[in-house]
Amino acid sequence: MRMLVTGGAGFLGSHLADRLVADGHEVICLDNLSSGRRRNVEHLDASGRFRFIEADVVDPLPVRGPLDRIYHLASPVTCIHHVARPIATLRAAAEGTRNVLDLATECGAVMLLASTSEVYGDPLVHPQVETDVGHVNPIGLRSPYDEGKRFAEALTVAYARQRGTKVRIARIFNTYGPRMRPDDGRAIPTFIVCALAGRPLPVFGNGRQTRSFCYVSDMIEGLVCLAEAQYDRPVNFGNPDEMTVLELAREIQALAGASSALELRPPMEDDPVRRRPDIALAKRLLGWEPKVPRAEGLKRTIKYYRTEESLCGL
Repeated sequence: MRMLVTGGAGFLGSHLADRLVADGHEVICLDNLSSGRRRNVEHLDASGRFRFIEADVVDPLPVRGPLDRIYHLASPVTCIHHVARPIATLRAAAEGTRNVLDLATECGAVMLLASTSEVYGDPLVHPQVETDVGHVNPIGLRSPYDEGKRFAEALTVAYARQRGTKVRIARIFNTYGPRMRPDDGRAIPTFIVCALAGRPLPVFGNGRQTRSFCYVSDMIEGLVCLAEAQYDRPVNFGNPDEMTVLELAREIQALAGASSALELRPPMEDDPVRRRPDIALAKRLLGWEPKVPRAEGLKRTIKYYRTEESLCGL
């Protein structure tokens, strides 16, 4: 099939492009490289089934059909980007998603929206289930991403209802693995880079806030399965193995063989206290659940930062 991946040079998008090309599909990767990196997908150029386009989804899309699948992953994804570029974050969620939905409708393609667990905000329901409507601050520092994704979900469902667009919605919980930018501000790359450099690991707040981390190959499997399913409402994807941020920092210290200290810092605004996905729907609908143990996934990620990133001077 012929497929478009927006945000395809980013962390998650590049792994998805790898999978789709390996499965024999023709893949068009569109990315404005504001946070993605061309080198994440350069190895696919020789496949004969891959094309890279540097463009922004908020502009008229330089892609036309036929298309069978569109994976819409284009969005700034970290707090650093949301605080520094709030309008760009909101535009990607609103104008970008509309452009992609228009293209999917025109082509008759299935459009998969990469949404996020952040639509739940600081949840009142634990673990988070798809029927939870969320608890989000609409004007906080995190709101451009949180509310942007909530709007993108609403727009996606509106296209399905009014125009018959074939849509899928994946609510993605914390994902990690090789190709995460070392400077993107998320916990795992920050802890690994600091541990390998012998610097203190920064822990915001008291460190007792929880997260559930899913290795990237498991997440990609979930997205591919959902794109092929007949279901147009949100589905959670993540690893229900919940842990505190302090536990994560200490585990990374041990796996990296580091003796760095932990450095407590003031809490981040609107930082969720608990985060754990209920994946019963994904299990029932798709037969999907994560398979890579966290220790194994972290070892692979640490190895990446010891080799690939160090070679690039990052």
